Amino acid sequence: MAIRSAGLLIYRRVSKDLEILLVHPGGPFWARKDEAAWSIPKGLVEPEEDELAAAIRETAEELGVTVDGMFTPLGEYRQPGGKIVVVWSVEADPILDVDAIPSSEFQMEWPPKSGQVKSFPEVDRAGWFSSAEAETKLLKGQRPMLAELLKRQA
Repeated sequence: MAIRSAGLLIYRRVSKDLEILLVHPGGPFWARKDEAAWSIPKGLVEPEEDELAAAIRETAEELGVTVDGMFTPLGEYRQPGGKIVVVWSVEADPILDVDAIPSSEFQMEWPPKSGQVKSFPEVDRAGWFSSAEAETKLLKGQRPMLAELLKRQA
């Protein structure tokens, strides 16, 4: 059975345009990557956990704020590695500040085979992007999520 993650595609309206909130993964593998490296806030669904509850929980862990609003299901998306991500869109408060996110952390051995375990933030930064910018920033497997949101907002 495929691993399931849940996430929120958060957007805000700026005049007639939409801006999309994306997060950049922390850790050494992503440090120098920008284009096609950003993601929606998302994470693994725990056993017996409601998927929308997981999406809200994971977003709070990654951004340090609880996002509330009208959650609209966007669908399920199989990622290149086989994981399935179930996604909801939600319009955020236009003043949601992404400059100081207190992301949760993970630990890993770094450098590899060094025996040293270091902590890294799950998310090292977040930002608001125009839909065109978001399309180039997003991981390729997540671009259909954005396309679905834009189709529904047209």
